[in-house]
Amino acid sequence: MTEITDEYMQAQRALTRGYTVVLLKAAEGYGRAGADAVVWEHGRRNFRLRADGLLSIVCPVTDDSDLCGVGIFNATVERTRELMEDDPGVRAGVFTYEVHPVRSFPGDALPGDGG
Repeated sequence: MTEITDEYMQAQRALTRGYTVVLLKAAEGYGRAGADAVVWEHGRRNFRLRADGLLSIVCPVTDDSDLCGVGIFNATVERTRELMEDDPGVRAGVFTYEVHPVRSFPGDALPGDGG
C-alpha cells in the first residue's frame, strides 16, 4: 500500500468541500399498486438532476432492506431538502429520506469497469 504522510493528509483535507448525501428509504406506499410508475418518474427526475449537475452520484440499493438508494448532491442541505420534497416518490408516499451534510474531494468518481 502507498505510504500516506500526515502532511499529505492535511494538504488533501484542505481541498474538500461540502456536499449533501441523501438516504432514500421505503415509505408506506412502497410496493403498493401504482408505485412502479411513481418510481419510474422518480428515476426520470434523477436523470434530470444529474443532467443539471445537482445529483452527482446515484446508487440504487438492491438488497431487501428498507434503504432504496443513496445519492450525493452538489447542493446545500437546504436546497437538497427542497429538491427531495418535490420528488414524485416522496410526494406520493413511496419514499422517505434523510439528508446529511458531508465533505468530499471535488473530482472524485466511481471507478469504471476497467475496460
